[in-house]
Amino acid sequence: MKASLGILGVALGASSAGLGICVLARGLWKHEDRWLIVGRRFVFGVLGAAIVAVAAMEWALLTHDFSLQYVAENNARATPLLFTITGLWANLEGSILLWVLVLGGFLAFTAHKFRHRATDPLVAWANIVGLAVALFFFALMLGPANPFRTLSSPPLDGSGPNALLQDHPLMAFHPPLLYLGLVGFTIPFAFAVAALITGRFGEGWLADTRKATLIAWGCLTIGIILGAWWSYEVLGWGGFWAWDPVENAALLPWLTATAFLHSVIVQERRGMLRVWNLSLILSTFCLTILATFLTRSGVLNSVHSFTVSDIGPWLLVFLGVVAAASIGLIFWRGDRLRSPGKIDTPVSRESAFLVNNLLFAGLAFVVLLGTVFPLLAEALQGKQLSVGEPYFNRMTTPIALLLLFMMAIAPALPWRAATADVLRRRLLLPAYAGGATMLIALALGTRGITTVLAFGLGAFALGGIVRQFAVGARARRRAEGEGWPTATRHMIGANPRLYGGLVVHVGIVCIAVALASFSAFTVRREVSLARGGSATVSGYTITYLGNKTTSSAQKRSVSVELQIHHGGSDLGVYAPAISTFPGTSDGIGTPSVRTGLLRDVYLTLVSSPNQKGRITIGVDINAMVVWLWIGGFVIALGTLLALSPRVRRRVRPEPAPLADTPTPEPPPTREPEVVGV
Repeated sequence: MKASLGILGVALGASSAGLGICVLARGLWKHEDRWLIVGRRFVFGVLGAAIVAVAAMEWALLTHDFSLQYVAENNARATPLLFTITGLWANLEGSILLWVLVLGGFLAFTAHKFRHRATDPLVAWANIVGLAVALFFFALMLGPANPFRTLSSPPLDGSGPNALLQDHPLMAFHPPLLYLGLVGFTIPFAFAVAALITGRFGEGWLADTRKATLIAWGCLTIGIILGAWWSYEVLGWGGFWAWDPVENAALLPWLTATAFLHSVIVQERRGMLRVWNLSLILSTFCLTILATFLTRSGVLNSVHSFTVSDIGPWLLVFLGVVAAASIGLIFWRGDRLRSPGKIDTPVSRESAFLVNNLLFAGLAFVVLLGTVFPLLAEALQGKQLSVGEPYFNRMTTPIALLLLFMMAIAPALPWRAATADVLRRRLLLPAYAGGATMLIALALGTRGITTVLAFGLGAFALGGIVRQFAVGARARRRAEGEGWPTATRHMIGANPRLYGGLVVHVGIVCIAVALASFSAFTVRREVSLARGGSATVSGYTITYLGNKTTSSAQKRSVSVELQIHHGGSDLGVYAPAISTFPGTSDGIGTPSVRTGLLRDVYLTLVSSPNQKGRITIGVDINAMVVWLWIGGFVIALGTLLALSPRVRRRVRPEPAPLADTPTPEPPPTREPEVVGV
């Protein structure tokens, strides 16, 4: 029943996508609007079919229907309800189901948004491209990635999810947000291809897809940060980013999408960088397909990747077709893609955004090279190479510092040209803040030029952001006579895109400072303790109180109770553990973290009590890690702000002048310094 319902949903989805493509293509070929109106409705069929297939799989998971191979391999009767539900995306075939569900949602939202422009060729071509992507993923589920395969002899119980995928509630949030981000870039990709096909590659398609792009970028950003948090809370190694190839695969489209969001401002304002923007969004989609390949083909041995499967060649062929089509379209339209505007002077906002984009592109190339080169070496020469953390840190740190510098100065620069007086007025106070911060950091004993520069550039950027808010609010107060809180609120409402972007920059500064502090000030030690014994690490005294063992149908855990004292204060009792799950022999460590604004005490159980009752624990004193998560929250807040509608200013009617009363001359007005982005 459930298998039949699921296969029916997948087949209906593939049929809806294929028929929609045919109907829309006929309407475009014959110039018949009624076919275009009918064709867009197949998008809703794709969403409905995806919902049916996902509902069938969730039904099978919740009822423990082990006649389905996927359920037998990724579910067990002892699996808690939360991880039973998240089992949908715990392995390859289910993750493709989630992919088509998210894609169907984005396509349906887009079709509804542009329902009054259904006969517009640009919208019709965008629908065709989106349906073609959906058809490919439905075809995967009809072929090598069928999630509804049945077993002739169902087991009495299943194997359960991977142990690492049933050990933290972030499993319910991190993967779906990543999918919302990665899949969401299909919409701007579809409109970019449609713009190239129709020859309408001005600024219209950018306005059509701005919110979809920003939503996808925001979800991917939060998904990556939640993934780092998950790694920190679950894997027990004391870090949050290991330059794992699959982590890098999610980072790559984020880098190109971030560059696109910045350079698109230049095109909207000055009509420049058309080829660059099209290339960035097409590259972003190609990198999402690359991320899908790395995660689902089995070419990588990673906690993030799925097992070996047959869909690797399918994804490579699809990636090749998409890349070749994108390059071909840009070459085809090359002569007509020339921008009407040009950069007037190197010292301008558009120049700064261009430099910013080149840095993002360079950073993406460095990460891509370090990620893909070992795979190419193994495929071509049979050699297994490893590109580790030293390469990525050495190559990315200078670029990241330059990006932090550009983030500080770019929003402060005017369009077209900047005079020395403008630069001095806008950058002097932030520069003083940055310089003073570096001096204070050195006086407090901070060592390492990278850390000092990160602190200084962070203060420089933050000073510029505070100044822009202050200038905008002051201009509003002068114009309307409002108090500071009211003026600030109305100022933000009048241009949420600008001030939302500045709030996002505040979040980026928090993350940059946290990363610099973590790398410079973290202390790591392993200590062996007997019951009642203590050890002191960086002023924190850890005392071993005892241990206990708990068992359930899901797992068996050994935990130890550790009391933490610091400066005469009792910080509480924490309990790191090691758990073993049915079907696995290796223990899975669960760290226990005492979180603070400046330091985390990160405790792991390295070895359980031996015959003498001694344990070995890992003690990490991690600096400012919580500011990574605070920065993520601020980025989410800024993204929501940038997505909010602009509040139009109400113009109050002036009273009519009396008869013989001369109308006074309006006073000269000075344009506010903050220019809307």
